[in-house]
Amino acid sequence: METTPKRTTGWAVIETLRNYGIDTVFGIPGTHNLELYRPLTPLGIRPVTTRHEQGAGYAADGWSLQTGKPGVVLTTSGPGLLNALSAAGTAYCESRPMILLAPGPSRGSEFADAGTLHETKDQFGAASAIVERAHRVQSAQEAVDAVHGAFELFRAGRPRPVYIEIPLDLLEEETALAGEVLAARSAEPTPGPDANAISEAAKLLDAAADPVILAGGGSRHASAELQAVAERLGAPVVTTLNAKGVLDEHHPLSLGSNLRLAAARNRARDADVLLVVGSKLGDAELWVDRLGARGRVIRIDVLESQLDKNQTADVGIVADARVALAALADALGSGEPGTNHRAEETRAAVRSEVAELSHDNARLADHLAAVLPENAIVATDSSQIAYWGLLNTLRVTAPNSTPYMSTYATLGYGLPAGLGARIAAPNRPTFVVTGDGALMFSIQELMTIVEQHLDVTVIVIDNGGYAEIKQNEADVGIAPVAVDLAQPDWAAVATAFGGTGRRAVSGHELADAIDAAVAGGGLQLIHIDQSNFR
Repeated sequence: METTPKRTTGWAVIETLRNYGIDTVFGIPGTHNLELYRPLTPLGIRPVTTRHEQGAGYAADGWSLQTGKPGVVLTTSGPGLLNALSAAGTAYCESRPMILLAPGPSRGSEFADAGTLHETKDQFGAASAIVERAHRVQSAQEAVDAVHGAFELFRAGRPRPVYIEIPLDLLEEETALAGEVLAARSAEPTPGPDANAISEAAKLLDAAADPVILAGGGSRHASAELQAVAERLGAPVVTTLNAKGVLDEHHPLSLGSNLRLAAARNRARDADVLLVVGSKLGDAELWVDRLGARGRVIRIDVLESQLDKNQTADVGIVADARVALAALADALGSGEPGTNHRAEETRAAVRSEVAELSHDNARLADHLAAVLPENAIVATDSSQIAYWGLLNTLRVTAPNSTPYMSTYATLGYGLPAGLGARIAAPNRPTFVVTGDGALMFSIQELMTIVEQHLDVTVIVIDNGGYAEIKQNEADVGIAPVAVDLAQPDWAAVATAFGGTGRRAVSGHELADAIDAAVAGGGLQLIHIDQSNFR
């Protein structure tokens, strides 16, 4: 049976998204959002049906990180949308582009309390509290304009989620909108930075004896420009987790994504000139309240409101990171690229600090980093093996190679983010490294991996439950409560979902298991009891 063409408001919205290059959407069809699904096949758009709307949102985020396009999430009204809002919260906190589309109450039926299907007291208000922008549209033209406006935001402002609510009667209403009205609009030229600010920043950096660059998520698209400035100054680069890999972590000036660790954080704090690119310097990335820079501070951010957030800037540059760094590179004095002999010293101090603070996670992370393919995508979770281990140890060559969410810090992100990343980048080996507690938040998405015929290897690190919270309890004098979790037969779980399950109890077995998983394809799960790696 072929889909019956019917040019509704839903069709116009989806066609507009297609015109912006969206070829994949994530979500779950429901009674109320059918007109968002009707056009997908005729328009050549791939629907990825997850097993929970939260998973749809995180998969869309993983896809977005690889494509540079906004992830698109389709939900039904009420519970479907509310299930996806945790993912919207993640996209907001991590400044990532996402569009959520959902039907809402028909026009005139808002707040009716009439007992209709999926009725929610204030669905629009709930979403508005989470996202950057929310629109409850009143016509097909408004719906299409909201899509255009979302792309304008993502191009020119801080990329954060946009929610578009289409009243059910409007969603199903036929419209004559077509052609140029639905065509993608050209991006406005990116405004350049203030020339005086660039000149002042260049003078400070040229005169610096010990400059350091701190790169945040706002720099992820500016790798070449960042490297050019770093090499010209001989300035070491430390990144937040959102910017991990913006400078190849094998580069001699890279201090990795270790801003959370005192050795790297203090290196940034003590610089005589610190260049901060696209970071709010929040405590979720620093692991302390304030950085407290002791030298002069230059900040580059697309929003003026961020220039003094958590750290006052001596020179503030309001511009896109790529444009600002290119202008800064041109303004720096001529000379041979510098070198920095303290970078290796700082890297050694970081390695020592990791081993001291969390020996078990550092040891296991060393085993993993040694055997994971160099070009792998490694999605992680808010699990100890990630923030105490692998994200410190694993060196990556490009940004967005380790999908993660340091600020929102939800559990259950890694698995759906990994499958979304694999869809977007099918030629890169894809892994999910997560804890046993975190995996249970989204374990149903193992079925999505199988159904979508994806090659994804899930490495579950079993430490018996919520080990971080158990330690937190001990630190404040609470005997363990509600943190020790029963475990399933993880290998059998993978088999039940249609994949292959393995166990690894040593570094040698882990290497063999990863080789076999990559060769085998499909859903692969490797269970590691962390007690075997102490």
